[in-house]
Amino acid sequence: MLGDTLSNVLSTLSPREERIVRLRYGLVGDGESRTLEEIGREFNLTRERIRQIEARAIRKLRHPTRIKKLQGYFE
Repeated sequence: MLGDTLSNVLSTLSPREERIVRLRYGLVGDGESRTLEEIGREFNLTRERIRQIEARAIRKLRHPTRIKKLQGYFE
């Protein structure tokens, strides 16, 4: 159930932001988190650009409408 809700919240991001967050926090396949450098190679971007995209995605996820969807799991 948490996994479904988390997927729902992540799907509100752009496809690139969602993929970067999933890779960064190990929310794909093998469960291993990736470094900025590894993700950068996959997207052919610098690690700094990946960091910027990740930061923007996290800011979006902190928005009250998105937090409300997950709040029940943390009480």
